[in-house]
Amino acid sequence: MALRHAVLAALLDGDASGYELAKRFDVSVANFWSATPQQLYRELEQLERAELIQGRVVEQERRPNKRVFSLTAAGRAELHAFTTEQTRPPAMRDDLLVKLRALDVGDREALCEAMSARLELSEAKLARYDRLHEDLLDGRSEEEYAREAESIGVYLTLMGGRAYEQANVSWARAVLRVLELRGS
Repeated sequence: MALRHAVLAALLDGDASGYELAKRFDVSVANFWSATPQQLYRELEQLERAELIQGRVVEQERRPNKRVFSLTAAGRAELHAFTTEQTRPPAMRDDLLVKLRALDVGDREALCEAMSARLELSEAKLARYDRLHEDLLDGRSEEEYAREAESIGVYLTLMGGRAYEQANVSWARAVLRVLELRGS
């Protein structure tokens, strides 16, 4: 998947400036795709040149004018075509896993610290995703939301992000238990 498809998918939630898109990206897309604001701005320029999005200037009082981007019919068609393409299996590249593999000749204390940091990060992300989940449901059951929601894609990706972080939390705790046993 290219960044272009993640940006186009984020614009399904409505028009956004580059800044708003970066914030939206951080909240709704970060659980499956990450990008820096600079990467997003470059991608917006390319998408506009390809006529997959359209930009317009919005005048603001007491603030500089901003450019707001919206998805074009060609952008929606691009997303539709993307959903029909064969999905590649994900590739895991995690330097912490390589460090754990090298533990037998490595620094156990440093790896305990790295695992503790990973656990803390995953717990924080999971808490954030849980808050987003509650906000999204807005008092409805998951079944009610699935039947009634106008858009279901955000919910499905949030489910994936939550499951991923739940697995990370469980794994990090298990690794720390094993490292503690080995350190005794």
